[in-house]
Amino acid sequence: APPRYRYYQNACTQSYSYAWWDWARWEREIDWMALSGINLAPAFAGQEAAWQRVYRSLGLDRSEIDAYFTGPAFLAWNRMGNLRGWAGPLPPAWHIKQLYLQYRIVERMRSLGMITVLPAFAGHVPQGILRVFPRVNATRLGGWSHFNCTYSCTYLLDPEDPMFQVIGTLFLKELIKEFGTDHVYSADTFNEMTPLSSDPAYLSRVSNAVFRSMTGADPEALWLMQGWLFQHQPDFWQPAQVRALLHGVPLGRMIVLDLFAESKPVYQWTESFYGQPFIWCMLHNFGGNHGLFGTVEAINHGPFAARSFPNSTMVGTGLVPEGIEQNDMVYELMNELGWRQEPLDLPSWVTRYAERRYGAPNAAAASAWRLLLRSVYNCTGVCVNHNHSPLVRRPSLRMDTELWYNTSDVYEAWRLLLSAGAELGSSPTFRYDLVDVTRQAAQQLVSDYYLSIRQAFQSHALPELLTAGGVLVYDLLPELDSLLSSHSLFLLGRWLESARAVATSDQEAEQYELNARNQVTLWGPSGNILDYANKQLGGLVLDYYGVRWSLFVSALVESLNSGSPFHQDQFNQAVFQVERGFVYNKKRYPAVPAGDTLEISRKLFLKYYP
Repeated sequence: APPRYRYYQNACTQSYSYAWWDWARWEREIDWMALSGINLAPAFAGQEAAWQRVYRSLGLDRSEIDAYFTGPAFLAWNRMGNLRGWAGPLPPAWHIKQLYLQYRIVERMRSLGMITVLPAFAGHVPQGILRVFPRVNATRLGGWSHFNCTYSCTYLLDPEDPMFQVIGTLFLKELIKEFGTDHVYSADTFNEMTPLSSDPAYLSRVSNAVFRSMTGADPEALWLMQGWLFQHQPDFWQPAQVRALLHGVPLGRMIVLDLFAESKPVYQWTESFYGQPFIWCMLHNFGGNHGLFGTVEAINHGPFAARSFPNSTMVGTGLVPEGIEQNDMVYELMNELGWRQEPLDLPSWVTRYAERRYGAPNAAAASAWRLLLRSVYNCTGVCVNHNHSPLVRRPSLRMDTELWYNTSDVYEAWRLLLSAGAELGSSPTFRYDLVDVTRQAAQQLVSDYYLSIRQAFQSHALPELLTAGGVLVYDLLPELDSLLSSHSLFLLGRWLESARAVATSDQEAEQYELNARNQVTLWGPSGNILDYANKQLGGLVLDYYGVRWSLFVSALVESLNSGSPFHQDQFNQAVFQVERGFVYNKKRYPAVPAGDTLEISRKLFLKYYP
């Protein structure tokens, strides 16, 4: 392979996808990584157990530690200093289970020739540190995203404070003693958090302090840092600030992940990260959302352009989705590009992909994939893949239905895949793709019905409103739900039951299930990051999205009937009760699929194919 590294995983994937994994699921993932040629990846499980030991040894008590750690579904943001306490605390059994998982993860990754990346201290500390060391110099950061200081505003130790080195080195020594090391460590001090000062000298001191706390425990330490912050807050991170942060570490002792390189590459405006090595990464997915999407032209050319950039310091390619188990083709493509010297001929590549994926050549399936390649998978310009479909968003009269592709290509791909069903129906990958493409077609149809609903309401046409609203709420959404319920990978029950399975008591099972439900819906106590991690799952479509749409249509009908205007604010308050009600409804959802995928897709097709 041309470059040294092929990297995989995002700090957020630990929560959006891996939160409830057992060893059997980890083992499959690590096998896939090996088969895909991945040779550099984080091993982040079990770190809270190590932190707990460090905090106890420093004098913190259990209540102070409990108030700091979030629940399992939100640990990614606790580790980056964004959140504290939300959906926690972590039960003692959680730590033990995660430790045992981590032993197996690092052992297997290393046995397959992978370099493991361990977490390091980024500077964030629990409030209890201020009680034990009253003279310590720590500053409270602002709130993150839409969270106020109840669950955010963590403390950041001043890099000059001697405790910074003490805590950082203590933690890393604890980890190395427990898990051994491959000398690569990850730390993100300012992920979506504005630094206290834009003075370049300050920023250099911070990165130098983080690096010294690594070398204090391991003189050979190499720091792997996510480069998300530079493109996320470009107003703050001007060239002088970027250079200062990067140059606080000796050249070659840091590797930067150019995290969103397919849409917003940072290497181009930083002279290749001012001499620090970097990995060209495809982010692709936010929040683990479903929805067909890709930027195939950008990823087919991007890594090669980066490698031939003047004085390029590129040392690898990477896959860094926030959530996995969606759009497999894009990840297969990106993995393949890590082994190539030049761009691929995409239409012929995707034709071979269809054959490999289904285990047999099929003209209709190949045509379907070429259509998908040129449409949903070919977003150009600055593409940010948050699924904004009205299906998975809180209803309003101002919803975004714009798309980057021609919807007729997806409908035609759906028709072609269905026609291949007789030949390929026994292939599990084919059945998965048929669900996914049918789901995409249904998602497009939801937008059409939404536009009809809005049009009918705005022109005071009650019969049309009742018709469009009725079809959406009483037929299309239930049909989509039954389609999703026919495949194990599209079941809400699978996500919830895997959360419960980690528990060692009924109380833990309830806490973990609330974590799992909240993450895919409200994302916070009051819908702080509402629907950011939306998924299209059997059970969720009917009992969450469907109920919201039902309430919305009823509110519009009521407004036309009574002649009083529709108030979005009032609706939002009412719909929040529905959303919150779903999180706490305690209904058990099946973790086993029901119904025949091909039959359900065909039924939807006969009813709805435009």
